[in-house]
Amino acid sequence: MIYCGVDWAERTHDVALVDDTGQLLAKRHITDDAAGYRLLLELLAEHGDIEENPIPVAIETSRGLLVAVLRTGKRKVYAINPMAAARYRDRHSVSRKKSDSGDALVLANILRTDMHAHRPLPTDSDLGRAIAVLARAQQDSLWNRQQLANQLRSLLREYYPAALDAFATWTNSLCRAEARGLLKAAPTPTGAALLTRAQLQAALKRAGRKRGIEAEADRIRDVFRAEWAHQPPLVEDALAKQMLALLIQLDAACTAADQLAEAVEEAFPQHPDAEILLSFPGLGIQLAARILAEIGDDHTRFADARGLKAYAGASPITRASGKKSSITRRWVKNDRLNHAGYLWAFSALRHSPGAGSHYRRRREHGDWHAAAQRNLFNRMIGQLFHCLQHSKLFDENTAFPTEAAAAA
Repeated sequence: MIYCGVDWAERTHDVALVDDTGQLLAKRHITDDAAGYRLLLELLAEHGDIEENPIPVAIETSRGLLVAVLRTGKRKVYAINPMAAARYRDRHSVSRKKSDSGDALVLANILRTDMHAHRPLPTDSDLGRAIAVLARAQQDSLWNRQQLANQLRSLLREYYPAALDAFATWTNSLCRAEARGLLKAAPTPTGAALLTRAQLQAALKRAGRKRGIEAEADRIRDVFRAEWAHQPPLVEDALAKQMLALLIQLDAACTAADQLAEAVEEAFPQHPDAEILLSFPGLGIQLAARILAEIGDDHTRFADARGLKAYAGASPITRASGKKSSITRRWVKNDRLNHAGYLWAFSALRHSPGAGSHYRRRREHGDWHAAAQRNLFNRMIGQLFHCLQHSKLFDENTAFPTEAAAAA
């Protein structure tokens, strides 16, 4: 048996091959381009790499073109956590010496001695991986949009509180097209106070508002013309220029979030697991796509539901030493999946009577809100694992049986 380790870097990579005894068979220094990838594949082929029995590869990343090339065919690629690799390095040398070629050798030996303790990258379908790219990008765009909106809110509070008061009744106020359109039309509170009713109505129409334009324009006009404190004129103009620059970034972030959401809505329904995911209460297309992006569509990835629950950070963890024992929530987890699970459980409370009853029962037993919601997520992701394994849709009566049915 031959094992391969690749010390990944930005422009070059070091490769090492060892046999069952740990003897170094070959090492190479390759570039991060097509020629380097070809050299790596030729090196593997020289040492017996064939399609029926490919050489397993250990590397410290799960992304990039090099990983995509290595994952072709039936080859198993193991993404080793860099912290774990650093601990393995101490097994071979206590002098704390380090080199790229030495790290590649350590990675190869990890597979030789402890391959059973590590899992290969899942064999997700191309559609599943494409949905993962879109769903994660859409989530990142929402986080970026919110960050920019928070910066804009903080800036408006310094010199333009009238705008915050005028948009306070709108959901996601600063991210709405109406708010951004009005800020462009009147970047200063002095200019906002001079806007006429007709100008406000025109700005709302340009932003896409269809109903209640006249009443909304009158309300905003009254807010803008109320008495507010002002910065000195020169300072106010400078802050307005800063606000407009920030508004350009927010416009781009809102556009990106909307376009990526449309891409997810187009791609996700095509996946075979989409119907099962969407059958669960509280899951819409965007949230279901995020969950699929993190758990993948390789149904053999997790041996049982416990593994998936631990990966999601839904199940508790026990720390015991001597006479001390404590049960706490997991800190090492898939943060994206855990965040999606929090939103899923929160939404399920309104869409599933059984989920709501389960949450209230946990609260009555003394759980805080977050703990009760995490417990609900733990139960529902276990149900999702079962449904995906057996190709079944969610059933409310089976998932949350009544007390009478449970007693019977």
